[in-house]
Amino acid sequence: MTKPAGPRWYALQVRQRYEKIASTALRNKGCREFLPLYWARRQWSDRIAQVELPLFPGYLFCHFDLADRRIPVLDTPGVLGLVGSGRKPLPVDDTEIAAVQTIIDSGLAAEPWPYLEAGAAVRLDHGALAGLEGVFVEAKKHHRLVVSVTLLRRAVAVEVDSAWVSPLERVQWRPVSAGPVAGCRKSVL
Repeated sequence: MTKPAGPRWYALQVRQRYEKIASTALRNKGCREFLPLYWARRQWSDRIAQVELPLFPGYLFCHFDLADRRIPVLDTPGVLGLVGSGRKPLPVDDTEIAAVQTIIDSGLAAEPWPYLEAGAAVRLDHGALAGLEGVFVEAKKHHRLVVSVTLLRRAVAVEVDSAWVSPLERVQWRPVSAGPVAGCRKSVL
């Protein structure tokens, strides 16, 4: 079994509500970590407060060489394991990490979003997120770009202006029920 050479981004599963503790511990060990956070309003019986929460609850990302740093990373308080297939850790695609980092750095309001595999693939042409690709959705009359982290099967949504978006050409086959025999037609999204 060959291991990937050099440092890569890996998703770490951590104990719920230990994301910030694990992130700080990894940073103190000299690891390059990434814990995307967002602001949310929470209501308690006596007050409403703005709190900073993990964009991917129970997960954070760490950039390291699997061959050299696996044990120190796994020995970090709160870390439960590396995300992968079976017992084999899988790296997260660099473009997905870069997209999430760009969203966080933009300062735009982001929030967790259900993972989506299908939808209108789009690219943002304008604004702070120009060049990002993702899925364009509408929720509560607001337009959002959804960027997925495939390995985690999670996604993040950021509100965008619909004028910033241009569709990516993609071929999709879908059934057509015109007439007694259903056929298929090709449509470009």
